[in-house]
Amino acid sequence: MKINLSTRVNQPYLKVKEGFTEDLFQSLNPPFPPVKLLRFDGSSTGDIVSLELNFLLFKQVWTSEITDDQTVENEFYFVDEGIKLPFFLRFWRHKHRIVSKGATQSLIIDEISYRAPNILLEVVLFPVLYAQFALRKPIYKKYFGQHKPV
Repeated sequence: MKINLSTRVNQPYLKVKEGFTEDLFQSLNPPFPPVKLLRFDGSSTGDIVSLELNFLLFKQVWTSEITDDQTVENEFYFVDEGIKLPFFLRFWRHKHRIVSKGATQSLIIDEISYRAPNILLEVVLFPVLYAQFALRKPIYKKYFGQHKPV
C-alpha cells in the first residue's frame, strides 16, 4: 500500500532540511500509541532511528535505517526503511522529500510504502497510518513557520 501526503511550509528547503532533527521527530509523535525514542542518529545514509511503541498491553520496537539521502538543486530527501518492524508490518519504506517552492517556501512530501502480513490488515492499517501522518501537517506548519532551525 502507498500513502502520499504533502505540506507547504514557510521556510526555504535547506532550512527545513536543517530542521529535521530529534526535536522535530519528538514533536511528530502521534497521541497513540505513546512512543519512546530509543535511538536517533539523524537522516543521513547509515543512520538508525529506533523507537518503542507502547500499546498499553504490549510494546513493540520499530527500527529503521536511513538507506539513502541526497541534496540536489531545489530538493533534499532521505529514505528510511524498516529493519525491525512491529508484528503488524512486513515492509516499510518512507521517503521524506523537501522540495523548494521559491525562496521562502518548501513542500514536505511523505511518500510511504508498506506491507502487512495480509491484504486485509493492509487495508485496515491504511486509515490509521494515513491519519497519523496527516496529523503531522499542522506540526510541520507550526514548526517551520514559527520555529527557526539553527
